[in-house]
Amino acid sequence: MASSPPVANVANGANAPAPRSSKLLIGLMVGISLIASVAVGYFFVIGPKATAATEIAKPAAPEKPIFVTLEPLTVNLQSEGRGKFLHIGMSLKVRDEPAKAQIVEFMPELRSRALLLLSNRLPESLMSTEDKSKLAEEIRTELNRPLADNLPSQGIASVSFNTFVVQ
Repeated sequence: MASSPPVANVANGANAPAPRSSKLLIGLMVGISLIASVAVGYFFVIGPKATAATEIAKPAAPEKPIFVTLEPLTVNLQSEGRGKFLHIGMSLKVRDEPAKAQIVEFMPELRSRALLLLSNRLPESLMSTEDKSKLAEEIRTELNRPLADNLPSQGIASVSFNTFVVQ
């Protein structure tokens, strides 16, 4: 019987930690379920609003540019002595497909406007980068003028030069 008391102590010692570990386990489960419920609530209530705000803040993807290329033009320039000419090729950047269709439909009139604008210029007025930028803006303004009283402007956003030769 001497061996019985130590076994009883071991049995009592083994039983003592059990209630404490089960309380700890229950506390952990309650904590985890509380955290999980808060996370689920966040994703269902606040998450869609945060996602929508993030999507609004994203910049829109740039639209595909629409260009209309004009056939190259050759015009005489004013010069003293020997004759000089300008050979120019350009592309027009337009705002939408209807503007492109209108430009293609009225191309002969637009080419005529460009020829009249470019003819009889001094060669020296076409040499610098600033001169060419100014010329591109003048061409854009002239070609954007309405073709008739009942028609809108052509919707030309910019003019780009593909070929530019003064000779």
